Amino acid sequence: MAAIQTVPEQCTVLVVGGGPAGSYASSALAREGISVVLLEADNFPRLVSLCSNSLQLPIFTIFATVANLDRRYHIGESMLPSMRHFLKFIDCYEKFDAHGFRVKNGGAFRLNWSRPESYTDFIAAGGPGGYSWNVIRSEADEILFRHAGESGASIFDGTKVTGIEFEESSEDVVDSANPNPGKPVSATWSRKDGSTGLVKFDYLIDASGRAGLVSTKYLKNRRYNQGLKNVASWAYWTGGDASGWVWFIPLHNGTHSVGIVMNQAKATERKKAMDSPSSKEFYLENLNLVPGIQALLEKGELVSEVKSASDWSYSASSYAFPHVRIAGDAGCFIDPFFSSGVHLALSSGLTAAVTISAAIRGDVTEKEAAQWHSSKVAEGYTRFLLVVLSSLKQIRGGDEPVLNDWDEESFDRAFDHFRPIIQGTADADSEKKLSTEEISKTIDFCFRAFAHVPVERKDALLEKMKNHGVSDPTATDPKTREALEELKNTLSPEELDIMNTIRGRRMIRAEDSLNIDNYRLDSINGMAPNLERGNLTLRKAEINKIDVSKKDLLSLLSGEAAEGKHHETEETKAPAAAVAEVAEFAT
Repeated sequence: MAAIQTVPEQCTVLVVGGGPAGSYASSALAREGISVVLLEADNFPRLVSLCSNSLQLPIFTIFATVANLDRRYHIGESMLPSMRHFLKFIDCYEKFDAHGFRVKNGGAFRLNWSRPESYTDFIAAGGPGGYSWNVIRSEADEILFRHAGESGASIFDGTKVTGIEFEESSEDVVDSANPNPGKPVSATWSRKDGSTGLVKFDYLIDASGRAGLVSTKYLKNRRYNQGLKNVASWAYWTGGDASGWVWFIPLHNGTHSVGIVMNQAKATERKKAMDSPSSKEFYLENLNLVPGIQALLEKGELVSEVKSASDWSYSASSYAFPHVRIAGDAGCFIDPFFSSGVHLALSSGLTAAVTISAAIRGDVTEKEAAQWHSSKVAEGYTRFLLVVLSSLKQIRGGDEPVLNDWDEESFDRAFDHFRPIIQGTADADSEKKLSTEEISKTIDFCFRAFAHVPVERKDALLEKMKNHGVSDPTATDPKTREALEELKNTLSPEELDIMNTIRGRRMIRAEDSLNIDNYRLDSINGMAPNLERGNLTLRKAEINKIDVSKKDLLSLLSGEAAEGKHHETEETKAPAAAVAEVAEFAT
């Protein structure tokens, strides 16, 4: 269906942004018979865009860290296997698969040049159809955008939303720390030809990408993760050797995306030492620091300008308030080390659609729907954050055994635990092959990079908690809250630290906060999604899990008490670098 040229003056849901999150949400809602208008500022096909993905190809290749550079990044061209399941739900899989994108069967990661690479095999995990793709983002995004139109949404590219109008509302925001801008009722738009207009709506989905219209302009609740504050430079080459790579992504048009990522502060220092080089000079100079990359590019030709991006990792204190959902990069963005960007965009786009549909149907209140969306987005982000931070800690730690033990020669065991997250199956395992135990192992394994609790001290504290009637320190019922307050008065600072660590671990264990085989079974606040066309909604879940804010979770991960003060001992304090990274993110 061709894009309609006249923007309607009224719709039920206005979606700002035609990237993966916005287009996916539009398709899902339109298929429910809901009136949707999707406005995209750029004209399709869009320029090659940067998102949060990378790596892999039809045969196994090596993704390695950059020597002497503190970080590795991937670019938004490499998809996770989970994408297939999301595409199937909106009947876009066959169209996407037939486009001719480069098939990706898996990949290998090298966190330290002195250690062998470790593999993640998509086919072994998901069967013959378990592959994913390396894509040209401009083409992939247009497929999703056009599919939204074919699904029934009114789609418009080259149409930029310039402002949102609000009216006073007595409805509470999800996060009381955020300002209450009121209820959004209309948006103004403009085009390069000078035409302007206004569209009224009942619900707004902000999928405006890194610009983040709602988070940055109205809520002003975006926070950058200083521990992941990096800068990336990348370009496109032809004629490269595709038998292996560092960040070397083969695309179906014959080019390869090659990029370097490093800590932003170190990049600034290096540029000063090089006497203010051009972007191309800086990029090529740093490529020389990567072992093996010159062999891959010796017959290659640089065929594009060098591009760069910074401030890649950020989040917000909430991702929704009544009648508003924030999805994709508009809300949060995690270091693309494990190709999480499009996965998180589609997941949050689906969550926006589910919760809006549920509210329209009257199955839940609008406040309940907004809270569910915000919690779900924060949860998915936090999963990847834990995996990325633990991997980053290993990269920066060199030979220090963060993700492996002293007697282990590789990181294979770590990647055995990482696979449910980095393949996206924690959110989209339609065949229910993934167990909650696997997810629990992933989270528990990542957690060891941040804190160590002596077994004997933990057991002693658990016994003391039991004697005070506290069996689960994460429970929120009045009786447990009262018992916890009494217990805190009897604990030493060291014991408080241990209790907070225990609470943090339990908050992210599978049985408490990741009790899912797939997205369909994810229970938050007593509700789980019903992914059935014509009945897209939230339903009462058999198993409830506690709604834990990301800020509280990360503060606990860093060993800080909920009320703020952190008491350190040699046995209980988390490694300083990890604490700094996580605590900075949480504030």
